[in-house]
Amino acid sequence: MRIEKVLNNNVVITLTDTKEEMVVMGRGIAFQRKVGDTIDVEKIEKTFVPEGNEGIETFSTLFKEINPEIIEIATDTIKYAQSILKTKLSNNIYLTLTDHLNYAISRTSEGIEIKNPLTWEIKKFYKNEYEIGLKALEKIKTKLGVPMNEDEAASIALHIVNAKQDGQEIGITVKMTKVVQDILTIVRLQFGITFDEDSFNYSRFVTHLQYFARRMLEQDNKSSNDDFLFEHVKIKYSKAFECTNKINSYLENKHQTSLSKDEQVYLAIHIHRVTSEIKNQ
Repeated sequence: MRIEKVLNNNVVITLTDTKEEMVVMGRGIAFQRKVGDTIDVEKIEKTFVPEGNEGIETFSTLFKEINPEIIEIATDTIKYAQSILKTKLSNNIYLTLTDHLNYAISRTSEGIEIKNPLTWEIKKFYKNEYEIGLKALEKIKTKLGVPMNEDEAASIALHIVNAKQDGQEIGITVKMTKVVQDILTIVRLQFGITFDEDSFNYSRFVTHLQYFARRMLEQDNKSSNDDFLFEHVKIKYSKAFECTNKINSYLENKHQTSLSKDEQVYLAIHIHRVTSEIKNQ
């Protein structure tokens, strides 16, 4: 592989075997190098082909204009996130997170701080991603001398969550988080409880709600509607089942959708588990 463009010391563009432009990243991969030089394969840490010509042009422009230290912080954050979460993130996050950090650092330096209305929810529902965001803020403060508030850690976490979901629009993640929070509020008020957010049943319940909200927003509501199990759970967990009816009313009014019988069954079982655990304590 030969260098076609040098974007900075850590990022170059080369060509694939099919002559497509490909981004190659690695610490010091372009240091004292020029167009036409052979790329040191031992320094390659990441390669990917952005979608379409517009993607490569956007990438080129962005990485030429942004402070290399910010690019390094973004890249290190992505690598750290993938190691902690044990999952591959969408290549698009190299663009979106770098661009976000550049803007956030710029406006924070000018004394402009923006509140993230979902910070509380993100801290509760996406703890690992939020902790990764905090690590990024530590690096920004150490390398650039710019202290940033926890709302920025939450915003970084959202970018990571979005990248885990194969590049879905971040709006879906925001809506999904709001649906989960609303359902938890309904359950909390219905039973007059405070959730034990460190318990396994709570974590399992929230995970179920996240997947449900995602399916609902994607309009992927496949179900078998098991009538026998539905009637059994309706009788056995009557209070939890009553709560699912309230959740159903909320979904109909706010999101113009409703729970299938299967979803009512699963929700009722989770609600019974999480509320019984608290009462037993």
